[in-house]
Amino acid sequence: MLGLATLARKVFGTANDRKVKSVRPLVAKINALEPDFAALSDEGLIEKTREFQKRVQEQGEELDAILPEAFAACREGARRALGLRAFDVQLMGGIFLHQGNIAEMRTGEGKTLVATFPAYLNALTGKGVHVVTVNDYLARRDADWMGKVYAQLGMTTGVVVPFQGEAEKRAAYRCDITYATNNELGFDYLRDNMKSSVDEMAQRGHFFAIVDEVDSILIDEARTPLIISGPSQDRSDLYTAVDKLIPQLTEAHYTLDEKQRQVTYTDEGNDAIETLLVQAGVLPEGQHLFAPESTTIVHHINQALRAHKMFFKDQHYIVRDGEVVLIDEFTGRMMKGRRLSDGLHQAIEAKEGAKIQPENVTLASVTFQNYFRLYEKLGGMTGTAATEAEEFMQIYGLGVVEVPTNRPVARKDEHDQVYRNTKEKFDGILTSIKEAHALGQPILVGTTSIEKSEMLSEFLKKEGIPHNVLNARQHEQEAKIVADAGKLGAVTIATNMAGRGTDIKLGGNVEFKVMEAIAADPEGHPDEIRSRIEAEHKDEEEAVKQAGGLFVLGTERHESRRIDNQLRGRSGRQGDPGRSAFFLSLEDDLMRIFGSERLDKILSSLGMKEGEAIVHPWVNKSLEKAQAKVEGRNFDIRKQLLRFDDVMNDQRKAIFGQRLEIMQAEDVTEIAMDMRHQVIDDLIAEYTPPKTYPDAWNLEGLRDACRERLNMDLPVAEWAAEEGVDQAVLADRIIQASDKMMAEKTEAFGKPTMENIEKQILLQAIDGKWREHLLRLEHLRSVIGFRSYAQRDPLNEYKTEAFQLFESMLESLRVQVTEQLGRIRPLTREEQEQMMAQMIAQGQAAAAGEGEAAAVAVRPKAEAAPAAVAARLDGFDAADPSTWGNPGRNDPCPCGSGEKFKHCHGKLA
Repeated sequence: MLGLATLARKVFGTANDRKVKSVRPLVAKINALEPDFAALSDEGLIEKTREFQKRVQEQGEELDAILPEAFAACREGARRALGLRAFDVQLMGGIFLHQGNIAEMRTGEGKTLVATFPAYLNALTGKGVHVVTVNDYLARRDADWMGKVYAQLGMTTGVVVPFQGEAEKRAAYRCDITYATNNELGFDYLRDNMKSSVDEMAQRGHFFAIVDEVDSILIDEARTPLIISGPSQDRSDLYTAVDKLIPQLTEAHYTLDEKQRQVTYTDEGNDAIETLLVQAGVLPEGQHLFAPESTTIVHHINQALRAHKMFFKDQHYIVRDGEVVLIDEFTGRMMKGRRLSDGLHQAIEAKEGAKIQPENVTLASVTFQNYFRLYEKLGGMTGTAATEAEEFMQIYGLGVVEVPTNRPVARKDEHDQVYRNTKEKFDGILTSIKEAHALGQPILVGTTSIEKSEMLSEFLKKEGIPHNVLNARQHEQEAKIVADAGKLGAVTIATNMAGRGTDIKLGGNVEFKVMEAIAADPEGHPDEIRSRIEAEHKDEEEAVKQAGGLFVLGTERHESRRIDNQLRGRSGRQGDPGRSAFFLSLEDDLMRIFGSERLDKILSSLGMKEGEAIVHPWVNKSLEKAQAKVEGRNFDIRKQLLRFDDVMNDQRKAIFGQRLEIMQAEDVTEIAMDMRHQVIDDLIAEYTPPKTYPDAWNLEGLRDACRERLNMDLPVAEWAAEEGVDQAVLADRIIQASDKMMAEKTEAFGKPTMENIEKQILLQAIDGKWREHLLRLEHLRSVIGFRSYAQRDPLNEYKTEAFQLFESMLESLRVQVTEQLGRIRPLTREEQEQMMAQMIAQGQAAAAGEGEAAAVAVRPKAEAAPAAVAARLDGFDAADPSTWGNPGRNDPCPCGSGEKFKHCHGKLA
């Protein structure tokens, strides 16, 4: 008997069915327009784009109204540029993306082409569209490939990748459609908010982003914030000394919680490590481990323990050329340039005997969640999103729509095979591979770590089975290995096939075969070679289909169902035959850590003989529940991270917004003046408190404070002695005197120069204070959890204290800006000549020319100075960096070397 829910679905259809049905009329409209657009010339197609742009940008027509025509134009552009005519289901996917949804489309359904439709439509606004991919290779490939479609339609395409020149990057962001990786987009956002002028900023806003492999980017990587950092003090000796002690500990000295991914010292362990630290001379005699002065050592021993017991070589990282390189646990790729924070990376470097890089201090940070929520509209594509639909809706407001496949899925998904131990499981895997290989069936074997893929490779070598291994070590050959994985008899072992971005086509990839053949026979005619290869490929493709298509064999279940589904989805693309199976053992991490007691009972009741696998739907259901539990726990971790980051995000947006306002403003004098007046009001409140008699005022302290804050020696005691002078009058006189002094400085420097000086001082002060604030928030975040022991909510406590810290930061910002503006003055002629002589003596003739150009910006009106002129603080000493204030990164270094500050004393190690 059918359940009520099942019966209702049969009658009314699912919510997803209704969404798919709702866009069919739009697809019919697009199809009806196809002959009209096919009849246009190439110039006529470009003219259509100009017409659409005019209707959207000048006449205010809605994008939804123009959608059928724009999609029809884009389909025709793709047909002419690439020879690809989009299927109806691809148009559907494009419509759902434009509506701000995630289009869940199976592997091989042409997601790369799908993105061109909403990208083209939304780019008509002139605001720029970002297409986000998971790695540099895919960003370049897709921009080059799909750029032909956009060019056919008269639109520009840019690509943003790491280590790009500033000018090239700015040009890429100013294109109609820009392809980029998620990391580079996030880092460029942070870098832009560290720039000192609007012209230097790369991004031009956040209008619409289409995120490929959206689950990998917005969920898997969401736990790791993007951080731009600078070096702090070197503590490599301490890391090395502590690392030598960890191997001397036994299992009784620590507790390992694999579920929570935590490792902590036991009481016995604390005593043991304290003794070892004293013996090694790391901890001074008589100083306890829990004394306040031991905080740094405690931090190091905790990180060293984590490095040894929770992070493993060839699973979490590899050592390449003496450098510890992290591995993305979801895609198996190397993450060059990414480092674990809080000294953990240094602890791993000490463990592996690699060169220990200095720890870093945070200069700017943002999470992917908060970066992608900056966009007015967001869309995403993936093969697997339904399992995380709740998270997408809660955090990003994104709905998930399953787009039907172009052809019915013919893949056969077998039930999981569960063995008693790892040895029996690998025996079963080898038997299965041999059987499939004998038929000529291509096999893709999915593993969860480099170590396991290499172990399986050794087994296959012993059996004499030729194969390829794809993991972080073979990162460079990735596309070639994946392209060959569908050839007759091919065996490919791959670590985490999530988001590989290259299709596995039965019989192999024709384009790769053609390129190889042309390279091997440079004298041959390319068209003849292509015809021959295509004919051979058809025969091989048919042979692979007869052998059963691609066999996907999973050697272990992943914590996330999505990763398993992505691996499965590699087989059965575009209606091809195929099959998939997972081989598990009771010793697998997921089964051991998260497998329920119910699973053990099921397996016991079904009975297990040596070397025999249990295959039953109950086992699948029980495993799915275990995976759902882990996914739920990870979702909670990400939600909690986001709640805390939201507090910082509000402050980040306020500071970044203020920076942008300052950079865009022609005159910031009023902002600086308001700050100065506020500082004076605070001084009056501090030294002449309200509701007190003049006898109680600290006038000497006020005079000293005016000297320090405003660089003015004012007769405040004399003013206060006059009849009828109260706090308001005193404040008014100090304000008038300071305004007069600043007006004189403006007159001496010239208004444009003074405005520039004020702007640079404001920006540098904001950046410096924001960096200090981030550090304070990090420290607060690390200890706030302990408030729960006092029955207080850590999140509410964090919000309250973070707001107080923010207010305190703004107050110190006002003081710093006021102090620096009070101290600046034009250089005298003697100082200018001395500075020039110093530069010339050091052989910096070119830099002298640069200084001459910079001089015009800060030349006093009183006299026309022939040499470089600069604003300097009182007490400035070229040999003493502490007297330099905050030089701009691109300003000449105050030491007089002629180098830019960022290449000289401001150089990051």
